[in-house]
Amino acid sequence: MSLYSIIRISTAKALKDLYGLDVDPSTIIPQATKKEFEGDMTLVVFPWVKAARKALDAVAKDLGDYLVDNEPAVSRYNVIKGFLNLVIDPTFWNGVLRGIARQDDYGFTPAAEDSPLVMVEYSSPNTNKPLHLGHLRNILLGYSLASILKACGNRVVKTNIVNDRGIHICKSMLAWQKWGDGATPESTGKKGDHLIGDFYVAFDKHYKAEVKELMAGGMTQEEAEAASPLMLEAREMLRKWEQKDPEVRALWQMMNDWVYAGFDETYKRMGVDFDKIYYESDTYLEGKEKVLEGLEKGIMYRKDDGSVWADLTADGLDHKLLLRKDGTSVYMTQDIGTAKLRYQDYPIDKMIYVVGNEQNYHFQVLSLLLDKLGFKWGKDLVHFSYGMVELPEGKMKSREGTVVDADDLMDEMVSTARSVSAELGKLDGCTPQEIDEITETVGLGALKYFLLKVDPRKNMTFNPKESIDFNGNTGPFIQYTYARIRSVLRKADEAGLRGADFSTVVPGEREVTLIRRLSDFPSVVKEAGRSYSPALIANYVYDLVKEYNQFYHDCSILKEEDAATRAMRLELSAVTADVVRRGMGLLGINVPERM
Repeated sequence: MSLYSIIRISTAKALKDLYGLDVDPSTIIPQATKKEFEGDMTLVVFPWVKAARKALDAVAKDLGDYLVDNEPAVSRYNVIKGFLNLVIDPTFWNGVLRGIARQDDYGFTPAAEDSPLVMVEYSSPNTNKPLHLGHLRNILLGYSLASILKACGNRVVKTNIVNDRGIHICKSMLAWQKWGDGATPESTGKKGDHLIGDFYVAFDKHYKAEVKELMAGGMTQEEAEAASPLMLEAREMLRKWEQKDPEVRALWQMMNDWVYAGFDETYKRMGVDFDKIYYESDTYLEGKEKVLEGLEKGIMYRKDDGSVWADLTADGLDHKLLLRKDGTSVYMTQDIGTAKLRYQDYPIDKMIYVVGNEQNYHFQVLSLLLDKLGFKWGKDLVHFSYGMVELPEGKMKSREGTVVDADDLMDEMVSTARSVSAELGKLDGCTPQEIDEITETVGLGALKYFLLKVDPRKNMTFNPKESIDFNGNTGPFIQYTYARIRSVLRKADEAGLRGADFSTVVPGEREVTLIRRLSDFPSVVKEAGRSYSPALIANYVYDLVKEYNQFYHDCSILKEEDAATRAMRLELSAVTADVVRRGMGLLGINVPERM
């Protein structure tokens, strides 16, 4: 049982015994005592003063006396303006350490058969370009969130919706037809997603040249864009695709297959996966069917031009287009179709969409529509809205080819990790294979940690150079600390220094601080799941390794002469390494055994 639970239960019993109050322990929220006051945990006494019919400080004193007399974990207390600061007996922390060490799955709650089923959607790429830096933040947030929710006891399904149809797809297809000369991934030596991305950029280049030429002939920009022969051809290709023209569909399938193979390679290197992938080419007709069903039930209405709309003014929003006058779908319709298929596949209790904050309004509307159409989780769907990620140079633009491809960025991160690690002597004595493994782990760990440590709701600037630093709040700093601990434990095992009984050892101040930090891990995991914030895990692990490094600096471990004290410090090191590994695992980050 965690210290927080112990204090909650003991305080609830005190309130019952002292004042006859029935208080649910879960409503009692102990907090870490502020650094300027003496104590380990603080209770806010205000909520019980009225029912106790006593002065504020008198109630705090009653509770303090009761806990000192009846709860072995509490050794003394002090009262500051209605705040009860509890000092935890140092001997208690020894038991906490041993309790943590006995738990194989410390901090995690196993899912039961009837646990809530949560679906998390992330990635959601288009098949006209490779994955880029913006996708990376989305994918890493989604994968980490799914891992955290699973650690909180939920059953989790990870899904991806691929945008594989539309005018943007036809642009790449048309460019390949015109200027591709039969190029394939094999003939060019390029990954399929990169190859298709090149043709998307090529289309935009030729299209802009056409528009410029038409404007030079006297057209306005709007007229020129509408009259562009290239764009008219792309729209004609989309029309043929929707009519299932065999030639267009065959080209579409071939080029999409190239992209999927490229995506799979990138996902594998990133260490992420999905339980189910949906494709908009399958879902948009399902959405149309569901909208027409809503039309029959009076949930939607049809305008004179034949278009179908939803009136959401009663919900504080506006009128939303769902089917164009020619009967074609919009993004909202596709999302409804995807929801229908997902609900057929899985009895979802909660749906979480990991999508950037520019789509906030879209998901407000989607939530209302799904609820009106009868999806029980629709009203409570979660839009995990995150901020944009930019480079120091500014925003990226796919059409202009100024995005940073995920593959190129990962290569750069691993290369930088290799040069920085070699310069600092971190790779001395390693074999070439070990160097490859370590630099891949450190490079990708630096990238993932930098993107995940920031509050997901905030916009951020990704600086590759800052992310690979063996000091400060970075992935490599945490990874290096983990490798250092594993080295200490290997040396202890080689010398046969572990295994002594340390049950009677009273931890010192530095050790208590570290054990206390370790005891917070389960509550941090729960809070990260409740608030959908991988950043809480990232920053907890950083604080933990900072505490360990201070402990490592101040306390002798292998050279400690007292066998029991040495055994306790080795156990403390082992538990710390395990929690670091678990925490980083929730972020999708590997930690190296050697470094």
